[in-house]
Amino acid sequence: MLTRLFAAAVLVPALVAPASLAQTAETPSKAPAVWTIDNTHSGVGFQIRHFVSKVRGKFKDVKGTITADEGAWQNGVVDVEITTASISTDNDRRDGHLRSNDFFAADSFPTIRFKSARIERSGDNAKIHGDLTIRGVTKPVVLDGTLTGIMKSAQGDRVGFEASTTINRLDYGVKWNRAAEAGGAMLGDEVKIEINIEAVRAK
Repeated sequence: MLTRLFAAAVLVPALVAPASLAQTAETPSKAPAVWTIDNTHSGVGFQIRHFVSKVRGKFKDVKGTITADEGAWQNGVVDVEITTASISTDNDRRDGHLRSNDFFAADSFPTIRFKSARIERSGDNAKIHGDLTIRGVTKPVVLDGTLTGIMKSAQGDRVGFEASTTINRLDYGVKWNRAAEAGGAMLGDEVKIEINIEAVRAK
């Protein structure tokens, strides 16, 4: 009798433990996909008032990633880095001035960066909350964004986003201006930013 009880005491825990562990073990979660920005098919543009019209420009070198699952991209993270010196307004003299300390100080601050903190999604539209850093100054901004589609390509799946926001350049230390003869200032303080992103998830 004692032998049977001893055997039961040894064998029962050994038989039960694996099932118990199997029930409590957590299934590892799948890592979200990483989409790499395709600089050739992406762009960051801006416009600012000059006297009574708008001057448009763009940054030619944009890189970064979107880390997200295509079925739940509201949980994703957007991380974009722009080369400051890649600014272009199709005027060499003006572009040189924009790279100087009067504006973006490209030598001292070679990159402009945006990183999202959270995304509020409504269908294909979203408000993308994050931090924008220009000239070493970081401020919170909200981008109004739209998912423009997902398609397959030879390089991998492609995802497209459009987004825009308006910032006050003075908040980032971009303060240069000149008084107009008739009063007021040559340049406006508000800058509209327009973003078009195409990113690839490698096969």
